[in-house]
Amino acid sequence: MLSKKFTILIIFLCFSSFLLNSCGTGADARKYPPDPKLRVQKNLEEGRGFRLMDKVKKGGSRNFEFASSNELWRASLDTIDFMPLTSVNYSGGIIITDWYSNNNDVNENIKISIRFLTNEIRSDALNIKIFKKICDEKNKCLITEGYEELIKELKIKILKTAKIYEVKKKEKDFKPYSGTKLEK
Repeated sequence: MLSKKFTILIIFLCFSSFLLNSCGTGADARKYPPDPKLRVQKNLEEGRGFRLMDKVKKGGSRNFEFASSNELWRASLDTIDFMPLTSVNYSGGIIITDWYSNNNDVNENIKISIRFLTNEIRSDALNIKIFKKICDEKNKCLITEGYEELIKELKIKILKTAKIYEVKKKEKDFKPYSGTKLEK
């Protein structure tokens, strides 16, 4: 019994001495300022650390909004909601539908891809492509791109819907100034 406790103690001591052993040669205290804030600043300047919230506090280059708050995104999804979706990536700014066919002609399918170039509601904010696949009886298919008139109609519908969403959001968020302090 004593030998088992002794063995555990030896393992514990070896393990703890391994953890407490430093891996480096040590830092020269003369090279670092005594004030902790200045040391942190020096370490950050030398690339020895990072701060998670720096980008948020400084208004970093990325804007992480929820997709539901982007009127253009919502309008696009609502406009093509009858079509099955293959890929939807808000951060990548793209929506791709699956091949869709109305029940009139099963050998003719269309596929739509919508790429967002900006979050602003304007005519050059979207890059829409429409592909048409026509298959024969032997399942030999021909895929073509184009359909400028349909792209134009789709873009107009999306932009009009997005503008309606934007107006509704502004009306909902509008709070008139009362001239007094707000009460909690």
